[in-house]
Amino acid sequence: MPNPGPIDSDGLTRILFGASAFHLLHAGCELGLFDRLSEAGPQTQAQLAEGLTLHPRAVQVLLLGTTSLGLTVRDGDRYANAPLIAGQIADGSWEIIEDIVQFEDRVVMPAAADLVEALRQNTNVGLRRIPGEGDDLYHRLASQPELETLFYRCMRSWSRLSNPILVDRADLAGVSRVLDVGGGDGVNAIALAEANPDPAFTVVDLPGALDIARKRIAERGLAERISVAPGDIFADAFPAGHDCVLFANQLVIWSPEENAALLAKAYACLPPGGQVLIFNAFSDDTGDGPLYAALDNVYFATLPAPSSTLYHWGQYEEWLGEAGFGRVERLPGGTWTPHGVLRAWK
Repeated sequence: MPNPGPIDSDGLTRILFGASAFHLLHAGCELGLFDRLSEAGPQTQAQLAEGLTLHPRAVQVLLLGTTSLGLTVRDGDRYANAPLIAGQIADGSWEIIEDIVQFEDRVVMPAAADLVEALRQNTNVGLRRIPGEGDDLYHRLASQPELETLFYRCMRSWSRLSNPILVDRADLAGVSRVLDVGGGDGVNAIALAEANPDPAFTVVDLPGALDIARKRIAERGLAERISVAPGDIFADAFPAGHDCVLFANQLVIWSPEENAALLAKAYACLPPGGQVLIFNAFSDDTGDGPLYAALDNVYFATLPAPSSTLYHWGQYEEWLGEAGFGRVERLPGGTWTPHGVLRAWK
């Protein structure tokens, strides 16, 4: 999506009260407004007050907000879901959006309050909102089982949203075994395995994530093709025997130096002709968009790790060259999210 250009007064209003806009979306999800309208059809305020067990005043506040934002539409005295939301509920993708809304509410919003200090200190100050030890979110989550479960569930929903791009752009023809570095609960390996019947996969990550991965892999009947290997991706050597290394939504977490080191490890473990795939959201080389990347970067600036960033395409290409990779191919996703794949060969 291109940069929208200079702001007008309506755009300033949406930014000035942007947190309120999100909270209205969150309230609609949590209170069951969108589900109710989907199940019961267009409803009056009185019908919604009864169906949602809310006071009429509360329903008036909620509907003023959601309708002004375009989340709901009004026809006479009846309200319905906006066509986009109605379509997503019908095709089952709305549950992904609801998970993302919960992730933003529980994880992103508290840390976002620390954005100013995070920028001043150039580190993830928002991590102080998560109890535990370690200087990144993933080690802190190990001591917060409920939040860890929520986090990986929501990460799975983020992956479900963007994985069609990964599956479409990652050409695994001729690949025998893929190493999924920091593969979390296995959602990326599962998606690729189901779309590509020949390669086998190894998911390497911290033990907490792999406990979930084992269950997901078994549920999909892929235990013979997808194995897991617990380990620290920086401290431990990459498992041998792979001709493709995948970094899916991984290199946005770390600093340029750490990313260069991970790509060097990938180069070292690959045979001649082996390839590396980098999949995540990218910012534009021009540094002025897209909007999705700019707003999502608040999370990366405040929480995951000290140097997390949505880097632009050219930065990855520079690190790949430094690691020794030759030909590099850009494969943008071409959807409303700025996801894509960078592919490089040894």
